[in-house]
Amino acid sequence: MSRALVRIPAPLRGFTGGAGEVQVEARTAREALEELERLHQGATTRVLDERGELRAFVNLFVDQQSVKVLGGLDAELREGAVLSIIPAVAGGAAEGP
Repeated sequence: MSRALVRIPAPLRGFTGGAGEVQVEARTAREALEELERLHQGATTRVLDERGELRAFVNLFVDQQSVKVLGGLDAELREGAVLSIIPAVAGGAAEGP
């Protein structure tokens, strides 16, 4: 098991009592999210779908790399890894007539 830090985005901090970071022990990104859910029930409801996979509008990074290039949620974590949950942001400036 490795200790890892999960960075919590502002929209999910209501589930963590306002904490912006949560320390977990896990071998993989998936286990880290499971531990986050165990510690703070409901914290992953907007991160994972009903199959336990990342929702389309959520990005998850291990240190500086997307889990998409690291093998998905089964990406292994090193001691001291930092997982960042990043909700996708849509929109932008609208072009006027």
